[in-house]
Formats: sequence, C-alpha cells, structure tokens
Amino acid sequence: MAGKIDTKILLLGTQSEIYIQALEATFSTVHQLVLEKDPSNFLKQHGHTFNIVATSNNVGIRAALIDQLPELKIIASFGVGFDSIDVAYANQKNIVVTNTPNVLNDCVADTAMMMTYALSRQLLQADRFVRTGQWAKAEYPLTRNTARKVCAILGMGNIGEAIAKRAEAAGMEIVYHNRSKKSHVSYRYVDSVDELAKQADVLVLALPSTGQTQHILNADVLSKMKKTAFVVNIARGSVIDQDALIHSLQTGQIAGAGLDVFEVEPCVDSPLLSMDNVVLTPHYASGTYETRQAMADLVSDNIKAHLDGREVLTPVTV
Repeated sequence: MAGKIDTKILLLGTQSEIYIQALEATFSTVHQLVLEKDPSNFLKQHGHTFNIVATSNNVGIRAALIDQLPELKIIASFGVGFDSIDVAYANQKNIVVTNTPNVLNDCVADTAMMMTYALSRQLLQADRFVRTGQWAKAEYPLTRNTARKVCAILGMGNIGEAIAKRAEAAGMEIVYHNRSKKSHVSYRYVDSVDELAKQADVLVLALPSTGQTQHILNADVLSKMKKTAFVVNIARGSVIDQDALIHSLQTGQIAGAGLDVFEVEPCVDSPLLSMDNVVLTPHYASGTYETRQAMADLVSDNIKAHLDGREVLTPVTV
C-alpha cells in the first residue's frame, strides 16, 4: 500500500475499470458495494465506518442510502450531471458533493457537432446507400450544408460555449438562450425558448436536468420549429418530451434528430430505432479514454482535497 492514501472509500454501482483503477491507485481501500452478496446487511454492519462515497450520475445516491452512512462526509461523483444525487439532502447534513465538470467539455461538444454534420449531410443514409449497392443504380440525393445556418444553443454553459466555438468555425451563426445573458460571449441572445426554436436550423440542447428544465423541449416548442430543422441533444434525456419529439419526426414537423441521451436508458424499445432521420448514440458523448481518465482523476483529486482539509475543486450545491 506504499504511496497510497490510507482511507476507506465506498464505491456505489457498477463502474468503469478506468474509474476503479484510478481510485485503487490512490486510496488504500476501495470497497465495491455491488460485490457484496447482501448489500443491505453489509451497510447495517459497516455503513458507519465510511466517510467517503464514490459514485456516478448513472448510479447516484438518494437520501435513504445517505441515512445508512451516518459518518458520511463527502460524495464524489463521476460525471457532470447530479440529478440522481440527493444534493439538497446531503447539503442539509453538511455532506460535501462534487462532480467532474469541464474536463469533458471538448468530447461532448465534438459529439454535438458530429451529430450536426451527420444529420445535415445524411452520413448514415449515405453510408447505407453505398453498402447496399444503390450507388450503382442512382446518384445520392442532395443534402444540406451547415455554413450560414443558425445553430441555436439552449444552455450557454461551458459545454454550450465549446459547441458554439465549433459551430462558429463551421460557418454557422450562433444564437442562444440561457437563464441569463452571458456578458463575456458575443453571440446573439434570444430571450425565450420559443423564439430560439423558431430561429434554429439546428437546435442543440446543452443544459442541465432540473425540475425547471424537464421537458423544456415539448410539443408546443417543437411546433415552432422549421420543417428543415434538426434537434441535437447531448444534455439529459429528461429535457425533451421524447413522445412529442417522436411525433414531430414521424409527421415531418422537423427534419431529424441526433440523440445521445434518452428519457429511458438504455433505449432498446422505441420507434426511434427504426427511423432513418435520426442519429442515435449510447450516451457516450464523454466516452473517450482521455476524458474518462480525466474524470476519474478529478474524482480522486476532490477526495484528496477534502481529506487534506482544503476546498474541493468542483463542489455541487443547490
């Protein structure tokens, strides 16, 4: 155990090897709750011995589990989102909560632009056109470019800004809506979601999942969009009314959608799976070796800061 910090960490849920290895390389004891035959009994017997929980947004931690850990001092989460963590309850009990923002901005922004290009140029359809031998029989239909189109970003946080930079480099006009206007960006601010939808050629959702943002893109907003417009969601599945989106796609209200996140995950039974005008990915926007390593390292760095009595690097409060 030489070189490792002598402390115990309770790791919740099934986590990636990169995450587990980063914790095990830094701390003396990492106890994976999922490996226990009887997790409930284990917590009854040993819950009081843990001060630190490591989790992820996919797994989270709710008040009931927090109560089974009476000495808990910090919840360190792998991921930007924290809607699966009872942050308010933890804050009431003076438990620090951290996440891993910013280190994944580039990968998520790249995914948003990848989907924008794939939708505009019909990448997946063109690929199938070649693979199925149709090219020998006909020319592929014309598609649409991205230059001089409006990229409308809903949520101008760090990820939204990273998307805007990429879209601007692609020759797109950037407009955005946010809880408030950002003084440090020059992009044109739109004061309502409805107006943003009206102007969008590509509407990119890059906002957090909260009670206020649930189904922020609904049937009414979708009805305001151009029939040639696309929706791209790299935020959270809950920010879109998925049934309304499916209806809009089926009826031609909008031209297509790129979705990395869904209301129910994994998405295994949905009309989306049979649609040609959608690009679907398995919630993998941050899924590169480099980014996941950076996220795991930030979890460890937050825990180390807490143990050293310093301010954590990326606290979460509500």
